Amino acid sequence: MNGFTPAHALIGGALIGAAAAVLWLGLGRIAGISGIVGGLMTAARGDRGWRLAFLAGVMAVPVIYRLAGSLVPTGELVASPTLVIVGGLLVGLGTRLGGGCTSGHGVCGLARLSPRSATATGVFMAVAALTVFLHRHVLGG
Repeated sequence: MNGFTPAHALIGGALIGAAAAVLWLGLGRIAGISGIVGGLMTAARGDRGWRLAFLAGVMAVPVIYRLAGSLVPTGELVASPTLVIVGGLLVGLGTRLGGGCTSGHGVCGLARLSPRSATATGVFMAVAALTVFLHRHVLGG
């Protein structure tokens, strides 16, 4: 399934950028999902509220978007639940090994001109391109 539309990508990117900017300007925090989730259980009492609010927004927006009906591209998930779980665990492992996730490095780190984030984002993108190539041209997906 390829539900890509430039308008949806532009709107989504603008919303992600706005959320990252609000979190940075409002609280001085980086909008890296792995760091927000990873620090949730060990956060000080006053530090939990913004983390929970941010995560609630991350989970609520797709539901709201889906309720918008005709604005949503149609498609279906063709992966098995097992594959989705394994993929999620591998993403979690990768964020631990990479010291952050695509939102932290790719959105916030690049905006701060961080060399570490530029390297991490380059690796993310190269692995993504290789994965798509292998899936489409080697495995025949």
